[in-house]
Amino acid sequence: MSEPHDPIVVERHGTVGLVRLNRPEKLNAWTVAMRQDIIEALGGFESDAGVRAIVMTGTGERAFCAGQDLEEAHGFTPDAAEAWIRGWEVFYSTLRGLSKPLVMALNGVAAGSAFQAALMGDVRVGHAGVRMGQPEINSGIASITGPWIMNLMLGMSRTVELTLTGRLMSADECHRIGLVHQLVAPAEVLSRSMAIAADLGAKPPVAMRLDKARFREMTEPTFRETIDAAIRAHRESYESQEPQRMVEAFYAARGATIKAAAAQA
Repeated sequence: MSEPHDPIVVERHGTVGLVRLNRPEKLNAWTVAMRQDIIEALGGFESDAGVRAIVMTGTGERAFCAGQDLEEAHGFTPDAAEAWIRGWEVFYSTLRGLSKPLVMALNGVAAGSAFQAALMGDVRVGHAGVRMGQPEINSGIASITGPWIMNLMLGMSRTVELTLTGRLMSADECHRIGLVHQLVAPAEVLSRSMAIAADLGAKPPVAMRLDKARFREMTEPTFRETIDAAIRAHRESYESQEPQRMVEAFYAARGATIKAAAAQA
């Protein structure tokens, strides 16, 4: 059983499994260990015949997930960057490989890798305060897997614009272009998502499994090519030291802000 302080909370509600990202003080940003916990939770639901659908959401009112916790990015080397991408390959493959429907209950911001993960769900439910996007360029980090999935869903023109600007889209824009399927009141995001998951889970399971398998087959060659491209790009990026400098500058600026706030208290 999950504990309230665990980085993820795993529950079962009838035929629906629930994974809740549970680091609200960090905007539910995930760590390597946290992603491994998610992989294990999803694997448990996948092998449980009584679970017919899965919902993923975040704790709190601010964020579904802010993406990768940058505290793990200190001192990255090109070799570490390659191992890093291989870890994402396993995580994304787990999401893509589920035979059961996955509903993303977006309770707030979904940025960077969390945006990508959200797009790997089958149905996305959000509210008017949700923002989504691919801001990696603002941290000096090459964005490779993000453009791959955005291009599948949105086409090249919008993918280029979102990748190079690093802007976050509003909930209305996400809904208008089909990235968020339903917009509801904030208090209704999880309940609506659970209801959708229960409905999907009640559909014929063989047809559901075969449909999802086909969707994965349709995109698998480009997914694997994208992972190889991400390794090449991240090796070159971290050899340049640009991401490392940006991360250190971010933490220096944050430390100065905290120090100034403490001095005024």
